[in-house]
Amino acid sequence: MTRVLVTGVRGKTGVALAELLAARPDVEVLGGSSDPSRVSTAGVRPTAFSWDDPAGWDAAIAGLDAVYVVRPDRADAPELIGALVTRVAPTTRLVLLSEQDADYVGPDGWAIRAERAVRESGRPWTVLRPSWFMQVFTDPRFYGGTVAETGMLPFSSGGATVAWIDARDIAAVAERALLDEQHAGQVYELTGPEALTLPRTAELLARATGRPVVHRETTIEDELTGTEGFIRELTALTFERVHAGSFATVTDAVQRVTGRAPGSLEAFLTRSF
Repeated sequence: MTRVLVTGVRGKTGVALAELLAARPDVEVLGGSSDPSRVSTAGVRPTAFSWDDPAGWDAAIAGLDAVYVVRPDRADAPELIGALVTRVAPTTRLVLLSEQDADYVGPDGWAIRAERAVRESGRPWTVLRPSWFMQVFTDPRFYGGTVAETGMLPFSSGGATVAWIDARDIAAVAERALLDEQHAGQVYELTGPEALTLPRTAELLARATGRPVVHRETTIEDELTGTEGFIRELTALTFERVHAGSFATVTDAVQRVTGRAPGSLEAFLTRSF
């Protein structure tokens, strides 16, 4: 029996990954959450895990064969991840959810330092670098709410394209990396099958929802409204990378790892609405 801890189990990739792993009779799935009472995925054992409570980590990581590490979006993420991975057994496989083109700002950037904590841990590791999740268009906390209320898709693209990816495709790659040692030492840049302009993205949203949707080009400063501190810095860097084309690259990594092509945005939206 392979024992796997999924941190961030209630998140976009965490739910999908937990479902895939729980469907395997030879895998015991621990669903890590700061509020275990809200972990409801069938076949998953709710497990207390919080980045704010390192004292509770040992109970969560005892006897693990693999752990899916969802990087927390906070300034001390590299240090927290480094502290966690040194406490798991030396043979435990680590799969880190990072972000596409993580080394954009060079070797001392926050994202690459978080990756380095895993890569230099002495444990077998795999790093996943996904593009923007398609789920931002269905989540009311993100663009889903704005599109539904206003018929507008405000997004600062600078004219660049984005190779949106379904979180379930990320989960499918993570499943294989957690269970198959052949993925050790690999960095996978994960994208959907095509890079789309934001006007084209809005067209697909309109077709799927049956309502008019129009892209409204915004500035990076517009995107920073209401943010502060580290999140403001992270948001600014993210949209700078959008403008630079970091999320426009299309890769075949999902196909190579899973044996099937990643789902398109059109298919995702048609299924979701």
